Amino acid sequence: MVSAHLLWVFIGALAVVYALPGPDMALVLQTSGTRGFRHGLAVAAGLATARATHVTLSALGVAALLRSAPWLYDGVRIAGGLYLSYVAIQIFRSPAFGLEAASGHTASTLRSAYAKGILSSILNPKALLFCSVLLPQFVRPETGPVWSQVVELGVVLVVVGVAFDLTLAAGAVRISGWLRRHPKAQTVQRWTFSAALLAFAARLSLE
Repeated sequence: MVSAHLLWVFIGALAVVYALPGPDMALVLQTSGTRGFRHGLAVAAGLATARATHVTLSALGVAALLRSAPWLYDGVRIAGGLYLSYVAIQIFRSPAFGLEAASGHTASTLRSAYAKGILSSILNPKALLFCSVLLPQFVRPETGPVWSQVVELGVVLVVVGVAFDLTLAAGAVRISGWLRRHPKAQTVQRWTFSAALLAFAARLSLE
């Protein structure tokens, strides 16, 4: 079992990382602001699934494989960049708030939001490498089974991420009413999030 002190340090490190702007944050804010809290929740669920997968893959040694096989790392990285570019174009082409909200919370749109959450994170190899670097620093073999400590840290990583995502989603929903009353602000918002995702895509693909 991870000590309380290490656990709080781990949570603090996660809070710093999750607070940094990134494609996951942009996707949660954009989806929640335009589609509503339920769709933001679906994106958050997708991100949580991807993060849980990253923790599992790190424990299985897949992150080490990516480090030892540059061609594989590059393939995942480029695929992630292309996907983020696709999402950015979709955001730019999305209809105004009123039209988009009218489509309702259908099962298909919620599934689509969930899938976007998974793909935007799972196709980012840096997120996997981050897990493989961060988690071992908080594992102490002398205090108990390593696997149980990894599971505990993985659960905390996912829960803290969900807490951040839901906070962002709720904040985006609160300002969406103001955006609906200002068409020019809607245009600026779409341009801003599209440009941000394209920038993240370029950074992911070129680094």
